Amino acid sequence: MEILNNIWTALTNENEILTKILGLPFVFIEGLCFMLLFTQVLDITSSKKQKIIYVSFWSILGVICSILIPKPFSNILNLVLVPIAICCVFKINILRSIFAEFIPLICITVLEILLARVFLIIFNTDYEACANIPLFRITINFIIYAMLFLIYKICKKLNFHIHMVDKINVPNKVILSANILFAIIVIFMQMYLIVFYNDKLPSFIILINILSLIAYFAISIFSMVKTMKLEKATADLEQERLYNKTLQILHDNMRAFKHDFSNIVSGIGGYVSTNDISGLKKYYNQLLQECNQNNNLSCLNPNTINNPAVYSILANKYYKADELGIKINLECFIDFNTLHMEIYEFTRILGILMDNAIEAACECDKKLISVFIRNDLTHNRQLLIIENTYKNKDINLDQIYEKGYSTKPANTGLGLWEVNKIISKHKNLSRYTTKTDELFRQQIEIYDE
Repeated sequence: MEILNNIWTALTNENEILTKILGLPFVFIEGLCFMLLFTQVLDITSSKKQKIIYVSFWSILGVICSILIPKPFSNILNLVLVPIAICCVFKINILRSIFAEFIPLICITVLEILLARVFLIIFNTDYEACANIPLFRITINFIIYAMLFLIYKICKKLNFHIHMVDKINVPNKVILSANILFAIIVIFMQMYLIVFYNDKLPSFIILINILSLIAYFAISIFSMVKTMKLEKATADLEQERLYNKTLQILHDNMRAFKHDFSNIVSGIGGYVSTNDISGLKKYYNQLLQECNQNNNLSCLNPNTINNPAVYSILANKYYKADELGIKINLECFIDFNTLHMEIYEFTRILGILMDNAIEAACECDKKLISVFIRNDLTHNRQLLIIENTYKNKDINLDQIYEKGYSTKPANTGLGLWEVNKIISKHKNLSRYTTKTDELFRQQIEIYDE
């Protein structure tokens, strides 16, 4: 009985060391709840290995900060290192990483303020006692992490995701990053207001503070979502404009083809009546080229190319090549939602390679570019292949990816160097450059990590 009394006394009296020791298991639970929440809300695909690495890192960092580094320096270290860890482990951009830290942090801050105030009222104590009495601290932690897990379950049940973070342009990313940074600073300040003034301020002021904090973040997020939706609508309108241009060209081509149909049949009949098979073959090949042009235009379809960024690149490059008299063969058989790399980097590579192909083909008598984007299920990879006619047969395949290398004096020679830099950052990307007497070929291979 005495042992139980001693245990109860230890748990119900201020004991900072015991509170830290008993709180160590909650470091692991906190990391797990954080990860479950932000991977669900931001729809981050992750493997079991990535989850283990992240939770292990979080646990080790939490233990070090709890034992060796005093507050507020431990909090600052967490704020800096956690987004970097998320970025490296889950292979996402830094904006999503900051957002991933921000979402659970705001939830914990609000819950901490509410629970601390409830405990202060019920037990008539101060915040320092709540923080250093083991039983109080464990109870508060348990409720916070249980609520975080409940929020995660609700988001999962409702299939709630935020995808807008991935689809905004650079200026809006800067604004959003600044907003999140200031929000984290506000949260940081609020945590210390809880420590020093929560037991001194009236409940009404605390309530207003909590509601103001929630309202601020709700309005900020609502405004950002509206801005992102407007930006997406603008991108969709641009995509529709390009598609309407494609349909107009197709319509005009079909009208011309229909108008000349009787002449085409008469031409075929002339070769048949004279038994001129050689002439018929030549005539057929010319007719086939015109049909292939219409087939290529029909491939420029947002339903087939189901990513607006990729569609915009391909459509603009197609029309640019068409104005220069370059024929483009286009085959796209891939769902870009399953692409094994960031769309932003893929479009950069695609744009650079298309620009180079157009520039090279423009110099040739036979102006031809072929673009293939497809799955290769045999080798579990996705392929981007661009072939083009070219004039400079002496081009050095070993030097074209070097910084500053160019076959033209006025060119800075940074395009292929940028491509190589992107590819070298990812273990699942590789490139192969080959040439024949007629065609120059770039093949980008994207493997499933």
